[in-house]
Amino acid sequence: MIILKYSLAIFCLLLTGCSFFSSQKEKENPALTEYEYTTDDMQSGEESATVLPPPPKRSAMALYMDSLGLVNVTDLDSSLVVKLMYTQADNFTGEVLYDNLTEAYLHPDAAYALIEAQKALKELHPSYSLIIYDAARPMSVQKKMWNVVKGTSKYKYVSNPNRGVGLHNYGLAVDISIQDSLGQPLPMGTQVDHLGVEAHITNENELVHNGKMSETERQNRILLRKVMKAAGFRALPSEWWQFQLLQPGRRPEEIQRNTINEYHHITPNINNL
Repeated sequence: MIILKYSLAIFCLLLTGCSFFSSQKEKENPALTEYEYTTDDMQSGEESATVLPPPPKRSAMALYMDSLGLVNVTDLDSSLVVKLMYTQADNFTGEVLYDNLTEAYLHPDAAYALIEAQKALKELHPSYSLIIYDAARPMSVQKKMWNVVKGTSKYKYVSNPNRGVGLHNYGLAVDISIQDSLGQPLPMGTQVDHLGVEAHITNENELVHNGKMSETERQNRILLRKVMKAAGFRALPSEWWQFQLLQPGRRPEEIQRNTINEYHHITPNINNL
């Protein structure tokens, strides 16, 4: 009997201890015992998943550019800023020239070179970005531009479409500048599309000396030329914003001729753009 009493007492003590430690574990890890995933929880998670919007539709002109083998530059690098100046009347013609094109297209070689220029700029100024004002230009727009300047002193700033096709028309030229961290274009001495000596890059020291351009504006132009040259582009002397893709040992007219040959087999109607 005495052994039985002691055995019962020991059993009660062990039972009490187990209950105590079990309750302590529940307090330390309440989530393990208080919550279990249910089918409703999984369905709720699925319903709260973010639904991505469909990609924006491209215009008929953009689709035609695609068919020519030209490249939408923002498909390669979304950090590039595109603000085509001829989508508004605030340009030297005073007219809206692009009513169905908002994307910047370039020849593949020029497009990939531009990505390298953006990288070069980001290495120097991570918060800056290249901003594109014009890229591949339809011949129909080129003709409108020429009609505005022909017979005036400004004719030398626009390629005569009757004498052949310019590099813009094959996506080998780009009008471009630099945008700062606040989304503002860096001052360059003139507005883009200014047709005059103030836009020339050959007399910038004189412009600064005569007070027609600040030293900061000249340095901004130099920065733009630096990153574009590093990627294989050459600046147009009469327009600080225009750059043409050059390849080592090849003149611009050689690139143009070869490009025309490349695109004739893609579309015989490129002059109708």
